[in-house]
Amino acid sequence: MSAAIRADGLRFAFPAGSPARSVLRGVDLALDRGELVALVGPNGSGKTTLLRLLTGLLRPDAGRISIFGRPLERWSRAELARRVAVLPQSLELPPGFRVAELVEMARAPHARRLFGATPEDRDAVERALLEADATALADRRAGALSGGERQRVLVAMSLAQEPDLLLLDEPTIHLDLAHAVGVLRAVEALRSRRGVAVLAVVHDLALASTFAARVAVLHEGRIVADGPPQRVLLPSLIGRVFGVSVEEATTRDGRRVLVPLVAGGALPRPVAVGDE
Repeated sequence: MSAAIRADGLRFAFPAGSPARSVLRGVDLALDRGELVALVGPNGSGKTTLLRLLTGLLRPDAGRISIFGRPLERWSRAELARRVAVLPQSLELPPGFRVAELVEMARAPHARRLFGATPEDRDAVERALLEADATALADRRAGALSGGERQRVLVAMSLAQEPDLLLLDEPTIHLDLAHAVGVLRAVEALRSRRGVAVLAVVHDLALASTFAARVAVLHEGRIVADGPPQRVLLPSLIGRVFGVSVEEATTRDGRRVLVPLVAGGALPRPVAVGDE
């Protein structure tokens, strides 16, 4: 069976400046159907650029991308919209629309009639609002939403599309801990229920290791580690990639955590990295 998405030898440089600023220097990454992978790395490591390449918004200078076994360039935008949902890091919502209307618009790639939603569309919208904890926002206007509420609506729109491949760029941005956990639970439920492949850029290493069975670390334009979080997120790698010294500790339930260190002692907030 072909991978849901595969990148081989991706290279990309922004042309501004002299010489061109190289961002990706040979990225290899593949996701199978039903797999949830957290993409982590420091700011400026190329995570958002990689997602833009994978969706065709940018074209690589070298390398190949395939989706469900077909080269990306052979997919039409309409075909991609039916199979792939993308949650960008920032997206403006038209302020005059109700939240329920916006989530229903995400069903457009599956439309079977010119006007009006089908029962399947209404069910998908209702389910997406519930899973993103946005049901209470259904009648609110987009222009009246807070940053966290807006993010939950964007997640609901991605879920309503019912994709086979879901690409998320910081889905928990602007969310408090409870809503961040809720959103990632919804994504995990979608993966489990429908076998959706999910690639999510996540900054919080504790959340990444809790919800993803696999973590890929992007650093200086390359994937420098890829595997289960308890084998990847080690103190030596964290120090090299993120420039932060950490020590290991163990919780009462046996989970291994990393505690960031500062001059004079350890910070009180541990970073969970999965079960041993």
